[in-house]
Amino acid sequence: MIEIYTDGACLGNPGPGGWAAIIVNGADRKEIKGQEVKGREEKTTSNRMEVTAAIKGLARTPPGSQVRIESDSQYLVYTMTKNWKRKANLDLWEMLDRLVAERNVDWIWIRGHVGHPENERANRLANEMAGIVEEHPSPTHFDLEGKVHMVDITEKPTTERVAVARGTVAMKAATLELIKRGEMKKGDVLAVAQLAGIMAAKQTPQLIPLCHPLPITSVDVDLKLDEKRSAVEITATVKTTAQTGVEMEALTAVTVAALSIYDMCKAVDRAMRIENIRLARKSGGRSGEIVLE
Repeated sequence: MIEIYTDGACLGNPGPGGWAAIIVNGADRKEIKGQEVKGREEKTTSNRMEVTAAIKGLARTPPGSQVRIESDSQYLVYTMTKNWKRKANLDLWEMLDRLVAERNVDWIWIRGHVGHPENERANRLANEMAGIVEEHPSPTHFDLEGKVHMVDITEKPTTERVAVARGTVAMKAATLELIKRGEMKKGDVLAVAQLAGIMAAKQTPQLIPLCHPLPITSVDVDLKLDEKRSAVEITATVKTTAQTGVEMEALTAVTVAALSIYDMCKAVDRAMRIENIRLARKSGGRSGEIVLE
C-alpha cells in the first residue's frame, strides 16, 4: 500500500498557490521511504492546488498500485467518493480520472490541523510554495525535510496549565466488591493504582517520544467505585506553570492507574476492560480553556 498525503494552498484565491504531496511507500513509519513533491503556480485557486497535489502524487506511483490518498480537502475527497458535481477545474479532474483508472485508489478525508504529522508537513510545504507565512505555525514533530525533532517552545509564554483526564476499568461485581473490602490478595488496589498514576505522570517524557519534560506542580489521581456500572472510575488532574500543556501527563496517569488495577485483579477477573480514556478538560496557553465534558 502506497500512502499519499496531499494539500494545496493559495494566497488570495485566486493568487499565487502551492501544492504538496508526501508519498510513503512501506510500513516503516519511522523512516519516510518514499519522497515528497511540491510545486507552485503564480495565478490559481486553492481548489486547483488541492487537485493538482493529488495528480502529482499519483503520477509518482506505478500503474496497478494500491494507493491510499489522505487529504483535508472535502472538495477533493468528496468529489471522488460522493460524486460532488464538477463545476470547475474540468481539465484537472480529467487528468486525475485517468490516473485513478490505472490504479486502485482509496480516498480518505482527514480533519486538518489536528496534529497529523504528514498532513501538517504537506500543509507547511504547500503554504511555503504559495508564499504564505504562518504567524503561528502548527507545531509538528517533523521539519520540512521530514526529520523528527522536538517542537521548539522557546518563544511560547509561561502560563499556568491544567489538564483533567478520565478513564474506566469495568469488571465483575464480585471483583469490585473485593476491591471495596480491601480483600484482593495483591493488596490495596486503589492505593497502588493511585501511586502508579502519580508516578506515571512524572515519567511521561520517558514514555512518550518527544514529549517535553515539565516542572509538574501537582498530580491528583482520584479513584471512585461505581457499583451500579461495576467499574472503577479514574480521574487525573495535573498542573504546571510552563510553556506547554500537561494533557499527556494526565492521560498517562489515567492509563497507568488503569493498568495497575488490571494487574492487581487479573488473577480473579480476566474479563476486565480498560475503557474510554480521554481528555476531559484543559486550560492555559494560547487555546485557553477547553471543556470536553
